[in-house]
Amino acid sequence: MQSDVTNLVDSASMQTPEVTEIRVWEIIVESQSWYILIPLLLMSIYAIYVFVERFLALKKSNKIENEFMLRIKDYVHDGKLDAAKNLCSTTDNPIARMVEKGVSRIGKPMNDIAVSIENVAKLEVYKLESKLSSLATISGVAPMIGFLGTVLGMINVFWRLKGSGVKVDALSEGIMMAMVTTVAGLIVGILAYVMYNFLVARVSKAVQNMEATSIEFMDILESPGK
Repeated sequence: MQSDVTNLVDSASMQTPEVTEIRVWEIIVESQSWYILIPLLLMSIYAIYVFVERFLALKKSNKIENEFMLRIKDYVHDGKLDAAKNLCSTTDNPIARMVEKGVSRIGKPMNDIAVSIENVAKLEVYKLESKLSSLATISGVAPMIGFLGTVLGMINVFWRLKGSGVKVDALSEGIMMAMVTTVAGLIVGILAYVMYNFLVARVSKAVQNMEATSIEFMDILESPGK
């Protein structure tokens, strides 16, 4: 009786499936999807670089002293235009460059001053939006490349099904390639999309600050005695 129980336990343990640890690198190697994953990896690295570079630039553009416009107002009212220009030139900020252009046009018609400020503002916005289009492109292209790997993987599966006596292990390579590339493409695309929208929101904030500053500067010029 005891021997029967022992045999049952041994047979049950033999039928228990072995649990294997899944490693990402092994999946990539076995799926042979490197020619799809390498472009996605390069896209992700470039997207991270653009995000960090633009984030620091936008953070710098939105950082300006609260007393900046108060000092500009005092200089303009006192007729110290050179001091106002010097303050703007020593302040590395889109708002300061925009105000500097306005100060240099003092004495001309208000419409000319407004146009000159607007032109500088457009150039500064263009600089702030630099490289953002690449993030938008990556957010759309990365999932498409992942789906391309999916299609190629499924073609591999159906090609193997044409032969006779195909084993499941032989088909798993193509199926694994399809799944890995899809996941990788979606991850890169989602991250790029989130980073793009985050930076767009920061650009919008910078544009609002520039518009508010331009209005404040024009008010200063229209009421010099106050």
